Amino acid sequence: MRHEDGSKIASPEQMQVWMKQTMDWIGGIAAQNKFVSGTGLMFADAKVVSHNKVVTDGPFGEIKETIGGFIVVKAESAEEAAEFAKNCPVLGGEGNTMEVRRIAKNDGTH
Repeated sequence: MRHEDGSKIASPEQMQVWMKQTMDWIGGIAAQNKFVSGTGLMFADAKVVSHNKVVTDGPFGEIKETIGGFIVVKAESAEEAAEFAKNCPVLGGEGNTMEVRRIAKNDGTH
């Protein structure tokens, strides 16, 4: 789940609305026995480690895009997973996106 503008902070009331919508969305996927796991990602105590091994506080809300969370689903194809993603409440935010990827298997080919 990608948020276009990480500097926007929602009110506690708006967060409650979004959380309910998200839980309902996940519940619909779970009802199909397709939900595996997922969680939001916190900003507090986050670190960014650069290629030169420099560690800085982050992620930075002022960057254009932030990752707010993820879910793992059991899908027969990327298309099926994208159909789940189309209904994610995060997409109600202008510029927000959902990224769909397969999880690498530990089979030497990932």
